[in-house]
Amino acid sequence: MAKDGTNRGGARVGAGAKKKPLADKISAGNPGGRKLTVMEFSDTADLQGQTMPEPNKMLEAVQKDGKTLVASEIYKSTWVWLNERGCSTLVSPQLLERYAMSVARWIQCEEAVTEYGFLAKHPTTGNAIQSPYVAMGQNYMNQTNRLWMEIFQIVKENCTGEYNGANPQDDVMERLLSARKGK
Repeated sequence: MAKDGTNRGGARVGAGAKKKPLADKISAGNPGGRKLTVMEFSDTADLQGQTMPEPNKMLEAVQKDGKTLVASEIYKSTWVWLNERGCSTLVSPQLLERYAMSVARWIQCEEAVTEYGFLAKHPTTGNAIQSPYVAMGQNYMNQTNRLWMEIFQIVKENCTGEYNGANPQDDVMERLLSARKGK
């Protein structure tokens, strides 16, 4: 308690050792000896074989330049990847949609940089400045990485099998390069 009567200090949110993934604890033989929290749902609906939730229509919207947004494809491929690991029911469709939209917007910004270049003309002075698409692309790339880490953390913490290897985030650059070719 401070002199002015307010509480300050103390543990910060998110401070301390990060939670180890369940699969790592199981493979290490549970060295801490504590009871592992394994989510087992016995009296629920059979979630295997569930169909993918339909992506929102905005993920397929035709853009101002006439191209169709690729967010729906990204949504579907990411959902399939999650479903193969048994984690598709743990990640909300809204989080998946935000991730897919962010990747699609990043690809759009990179296409604009390719088309218009890295430089733009300042509106008042006429001098060369950094293209606004570069900064927007960087923002979308950071947002994409944050959202992917959120999704991947859910997979790591809840998957009892193998969770590493090829994933949709690894495929983003290839998707970007194929989008530049017009595929």
